[in-house]
Amino acid sequence: MALSQSLLKQGKALADAQNQLTYLSNGIFKSELPSFRDRIKQCGVNQLYPKTLEILQVNLGYMCNQVCAHCHVDAGPDRKEIMTKETMQSCLNVIRQSGAHTLDLTGGAPEMNPNFRWFVEEASKVGIQDFIVRSNLTILMANKSFNDLPDFFKTHNIHVVSSMPHWTRGKTDTQRGDGVFDKSIKALQMLNDVGYGMPESPLRLDLVYNPSGAFLPGDQMALEQDFKQALLTDFSVQFHHLFAITNLPISRFLDYLIASGNYEDYMYNLVEAFNPSALENVMCTNTLSVGWDGYLYDCDFNQMLHLKIGSSSNHISNFNLEALQKRAIAVSQHCYGCAAGAGSSCQGSVT
Repeated sequence: MALSQSLLKQGKALADAQNQLTYLSNGIFKSELPSFRDRIKQCGVNQLYPKTLEILQVNLGYMCNQVCAHCHVDAGPDRKEIMTKETMQSCLNVIRQSGAHTLDLTGGAPEMNPNFRWFVEEASKVGIQDFIVRSNLTILMANKSFNDLPDFFKTHNIHVVSSMPHWTRGKTDTQRGDGVFDKSIKALQMLNDVGYGMPESPLRLDLVYNPSGAFLPGDQMALEQDFKQALLTDFSVQFHHLFAITNLPISRFLDYLIASGNYEDYMYNLVEAFNPSALENVMCTNTLSVGWDGYLYDCDFNQMLHLKIGSSSNHISNFNLEALQKRAIAVSQHCYGCAAGAGSSCQGSVT
């Protein structure tokens, strides 16, 4: 019965993604909104193609202890999609052969995968330069089995990247749920206690800011200074950098835009803020996204829309770097989000 329910939920998720992709392509605009493909052609870019593969971003599953309003993964406690140990082993093999210098573990809450610690321990032996875990912070206090994660992260020199919508309780809890702000502050203090985020510490702690409404993020450096001052003054919390990421019009955020009547204005804002110089460094050109089931995507946003990679090497088990480097990157209207203003990626602004 549980398996049947899980398959039904996965089928619904696929149908929802296909409906969202159709809506993005047609929606209420029809011919009024230029397609992203046509817009980049106006800049002399017929197709986006990959450059050197630098980052392998691996989604360990959609299960999460939170249900955030802006979540493009549509993650939550009821999501049962989890990467298997066998698929993780294939990822390790690819890291060894591809030359990618960064491994970026995401979810859901990646720590909820039962093989998370094994994967971290094995991946730490590969010799990657930057080992990222994207933690939602509150997972550190979800139950006793997660309480020692700060020490575990420190042992393996993990670069912790954590979502923090705002330095105030109200705006954070509105986006991520009641009580999340206080738990996040406690988790940040736990990380600071073992050395994360301190000015001269090699233990890197970065925060991620997503706007709480239908607007683009402000200047990343200015936001970082505001966050640092507020969190240090009010809670004695320190961190290294802030990544400002544009909310892409997919999954729960797209549902919010449509329900609130903000979809049309938001899409026009993205188009009007289109920045050709951002195309040079959009993350799909140096990053490959691995889904929980091992399928490959140009980015994790395409993964959530089930917008498949354009290559015969479409699964981690048949990974072929030469074939992947020849592919054209799949794009749609949501890609305007990565090329608006200062540009956006999982590492923040790109210009």
